[in-house]
Amino acid sequence: MAQIERITVIGAGQMGHQIAMLSALGGFTTTIQDVKEEALAGAKAKLEGIMGDWVKKSKITEEEKEAAFARLQFTTSMEEAAGNADFIIEAAVEKLEVKQQIFTQLDIIAPGHTILATNSSTIVNSLLETNRADKVVNMHFFFPPLVMDCVEVVMSDVTSEETAEVTMKVSETMNRTAVLLRKEISGFVANRILGALQREAVYLYEEGIADFKDIDTICRKALRHPIGPFELMDLSGIDVGYYVMQQRYQETGDPADQPAACIEEKVKEGNLGRKTGKGWYDYTKKGVTQ
Repeated sequence: MAQIERITVIGAGQMGHQIAMLSALGGFTTTIQDVKEEALAGAKAKLEGIMGDWVKKSKITEEEKEAAFARLQFTTSMEEAAGNADFIIEAAVEKLEVKQQIFTQLDIIAPGHTILATNSSTIVNSLLETNRADKVVNMHFFFPPLVMDCVEVVMSDVTSEETAEVTMKVSETMNRTAVLLRKEISGFVANRILGALQREAVYLYEEGIADFKDIDTICRKALRHPIGPFELMDLSGIDVGYYVMQQRYQETGDPADQPAACIEEKVKEGNLGRKTGKGWYDYTKKGVTQ
């Protein structure tokens, strides 16, 4: 851990910017890289809003907030972001070809000692070919990272013990509970369990057994889940789950892993959940309606 001083997060989306703030709050010099200037500007504005609320709620002091932002940098340059990083966390879209392209770049740009971690929620790190496979690991945060206190750290057959140990310690320094998985499986633990619940919920909906709102109500009231499966899809992004299902189907060839018709319809319509204002529920008006 003594060598981990500079952390870079690739991707300023809904996961990346919050992971970067956890890093900065943990005391690391942190850089967020994204190809789009507007994404970086949006990330900074969102973080200023969240951290401002944390100060008002006395979760952190104004001085701690200012110190974290002082450690946080934003750039569109991959070379600038990765050239002197000790630890890099990729948080790009959940598509294997995109992640592979990023890891190929990082393998060339990053110093030889740098650990390359992916925040993928389903893609195992052994699929990300590099010349430093022993220094590649999954570091799966949960949405939203600034709220959810868990990180799945997943080793491949060739991930070194040192890489796993450092990743666990980095997670803990970010004030997150890390759980080490020594065997790869698509979706890891949490999302495989959630995926099974979601598939059954979607099946019940498509078969006309119950409306999606009623399924959510039953899960909340009878099973004591904080939110229902359809509400959760809206929160995390329907497209995110869609890409996960597509990736798993590519890996397994099992028709059961294909995205359900109703999910594909939402994605084609561009109704992706809270981030677009409409998914299973409508967020454009006050309150939540069908």
